Amino acid sequence: MKKAAIVFNPCAGLKRANKYIGDIQELFKKYGYENNVYLTEKSGDGTKLTKEHAQDVDIVVCIGGGGTLNEVISGMLETGVKKPIGYIPAGSTNDFASSLKLARDIMKAARDIMEGKPQKFDVGCFNGRYFSYIASCGVFTKASYSTPQPRKNIFGHLAYVLEGIKEIPHIQPVHLRVEANGQIYEDNYLFAGVCNSTSVGGILTLDSKKVNMNDGKFELILIKTPGNIAQLGQIIIALKNQDYETEMIEFCSAESFIVHSSEKTDWTLDGEYSKGSDIIEIKNLHNAVEIIVNER
Repeated sequence: MKKAAIVFNPCAGLKRANKYIGDIQELFKKYGYENNVYLTEKSGDGTKLTKEHAQDVDIVVCIGGGGTLNEVISGMLETGVKKPIGYIPAGSTNDFASSLKLARDIMKAARDIMEGKPQKFDVGCFNGRYFSYIASCGVFTKASYSTPQPRKNIFGHLAYVLEGIKEIPHIQPVHLRVEANGQIYEDNYLFAGVCNSTSVGGILTLDSKKVNMNDGKFELILIKTPGNIAQLGQIIIALKNQDYETEMIEFCSAESFIVHSSEKTDWTLDGEYSKGSDIIEIKNLHNAVEIIVNER
């Protein structure tokens, strides 16, 4: 039989995957996969477990949210082992899964792994740390890593929104200088993101025609700080219409970015906290991982 290692975060999202874990194992067995489940208990466990077991199996299956997937991908890249990754999204927002059009139903997602095929996707490198779909700073960034897990389990995606609203009275624009494609973008920004996804926090969505998840490039979106109500309205309309040709938003695609910032500016990578730095190098690692998708 082939072998599968299942890296499972039992605290992810609304814990909706927990009651299906036995059914998932039985399903994999029917498809010829001997499998074992490895539970994560704390931050970093997904990376550790992947490094320990990836070389001994045919596929690694991740059950959890974006943070758990980040750890599994990081473990795979750190070992240099190239094994397909199956992803059963069980988090609160599941941005990356939405971009890949993965099934939200737990058992359907599990079956799609068994019947799908590996496809290569790009991964980001943020000063040596990996991310699968987003590196961001500014408004709503803190909410992604500061929302208490019990609140996520009760309210799901709404918990992020509620936590983000609490940030609004304390919004401090971040001053960034970003170098990309030989151009320089410098201003005070409400939000800055380097992403490889059509959904960011379940709040901001990018035009799917502008996002290709394995083209060797990431999308940079910079939202300037509005100075008046008219400019704020400009931003809202532009984001709603996914039209970034406005003076209040800067948008481009590039293979790499140099960000000059402040070490006091906190970032988030796939929803997990990352300390800021005066100089940040963000690179696209083209076709770095294989994720199993079932194109129906």
